Amino acid sequence: MRVVAIDGPAASGKSSTAQAVARALGWAHLDSGALYRALTLAAFDNLEAGETSPQRIVALAEELPVRLVLSGNAYVPEVAGVDVEEAIRGERVTARVSAVAAIPEVRAWANAQQRRAVAEHPVGVVVDGRDIGTVVFPDAPVKVFLTATPDERARRRITQRGEAMDERRLARESQALAARDTADSNRPVAPLKPAADAVLLDTTHLTLDEQVRRIVALARARWPG
Repeated sequence: MRVVAIDGPAASGKSSTAQAVARALGWAHLDSGALYRALTLAAFDNLEAGETSPQRIVALAEELPVRLVLSGNAYVPEVAGVDVEEAIRGERVTARVSAVAAIPEVRAWANAQQRRAVAEHPVGVVVDGRDIGTVVFPDAPVKVFLTATPDERARRRITQRGEAMDERRLARESQALAARDTADSNRPVAPLKPAADAVLLDTTHLTLDEQVRRIVALARARWPG
């Protein structure tokens, strides 16, 4: 199984790092969060307000369908055959995705989709998320857990949104990320934590290139060819 599993808390740089690692290796990239976001968008647009039946949500995912489609070297989220990569990044999805992703039946469905995608890829896949190395691919040969201080992650999140940096905004964002860490780490289903055999990589003082080089080196040591 050629899988590099990259986990870590919100705004730790998982997706950017995973994309770059996949490019360097000539592999595909799969952002597990995009799948949960696509399902959240589908539920928001197609179910009654407040509908939280796990069976109904999963049935909707199969009916539409919600799926990951390989486009070039990246898996793109689609809902009813439409690319929703841009739509899933909006605030209405961001505000609801954690609740949807916490549903055990939803996680089981999403895990199956990710495993199928990886099993069908002929070369290898870099997958990022919060439980990739612990739950989705516990046998992945290379596992990395990225982290950084809440303040550093807050700076990255604010910069990514193109907002002006000031102490008050930084403090609010840092507190929000710390609260998200606590919630993700203590949830009963697939809590955020490093796998026992994961390489811990604190990116607080690392550039993106430095992060990528370290992970690519791990992968090439495992798969020299």
